[in-house]
Amino acid sequence: MNQQTHDHSFRPLGPVMLDVVGTSLNDDDIRRIQHPLTGGVILFARNYTNREQLTQLCQAIHDARPGVLIAVDHEGGRVQRFRTDGFTHLPAMKKLGLRWDEDVLESCKLATAVGYVLATELRACGVDLSFTPVLDLDYGDSEVIGDRAFHRDPRVVTMLAKNLNHGLALAGMANCGKHFPGHGFVAADSHVAIPVDDRPYADVIKEDAAPYGWLGMSLSAVMPAHVIYPTFDKHPAGFSKKWLTLLRDKMQFEGVIFSDDLSMEGASVAGSVVEGAHAALAAGCDMVLICNSPDKADQLLEGLDTQRILDAKRSAARLSALLPTAHADDWATLQQNETYKAAKKLVKTIT
Repeated sequence: MNQQTHDHSFRPLGPVMLDVVGTSLNDDDIRRIQHPLTGGVILFARNYTNREQLTQLCQAIHDARPGVLIAVDHEGGRVQRFRTDGFTHLPAMKKLGLRWDEDVLESCKLATAVGYVLATELRACGVDLSFTPVLDLDYGDSEVIGDRAFHRDPRVVTMLAKNLNHGLALAGMANCGKHFPGHGFVAADSHVAIPVDDRPYADVIKEDAAPYGWLGMSLSAVMPAHVIYPTFDKHPAGFSKKWLTLLRDKMQFEGVIFSDDLSMEGASVAGSVVEGAHAALAAGCDMVLICNSPDKADQLLEGLDTQRILDAKRSAARLSALLPTAHADDWATLQQNETYKAAKKLVKTIT
């Protein structure tokens, strides 16, 4: 069965993205997915056994909530949730940066091929969006970012990300740049700590945040960092009205802003998961993520005050723009697609 495009006539997407427990839906999963505030589902490696199972899971999610956005962290390298049963092994983005240092135009061509293969394979199974590309700079100190970053030079990051985004777009997939304004300098991992970047504001803007402005219309969505930049604001970027207003106004970003996972340690400064969601939405996020914690997801769905969501209608419109608009081949048809076969051959040359 071919994967069909979304029907945009379905009810607006809510501001919460949550996950599911296992490889198929249980009654609680379905209840959460069908909640009016739910607009997205994020998948993890635990939700994957093989392609057939993944395709059935995505279909079940879409059956439970037609039009819901299904997303995954599927960047390449060590952050690739689905790795077996035919999925192409995608390189860490640093390998594209190293290729840039050897041959600029070849690296751009390869980045487009990576984006295309990444997106066509996910879409063949029913996944709508990957949270990629990483726009953080490679300072060599951040363990959590590391080889997920393209390069140290923000200009190189911008060009490689733009080409990767083009590959995604050719397959009908949007993109999400992360982690604004930049997570590459701090050594701490915001999953388990609250990182603080003490550099002058001017340095962060000139270097780390630069790709977000330069990418312009080719950037569909942004995920802010759970990092505090005290020279600009006391709040982590994802809870900072100052940072997100700068992204909207100074950088003229019109797309979706996702919070990073509210269950991470870096989000704990905002209080409970409900308080964190209210803070993120008030700061300017369009959708908040709650992962790996079904009880907190329930608390969020029951406790979120929709009256405190500043512009839910505008956020819903932005979110609906992330849904795929182009037709997607199923897996068997994809394997016969000459463009896909050529792109996959290119990806396999990246070592």
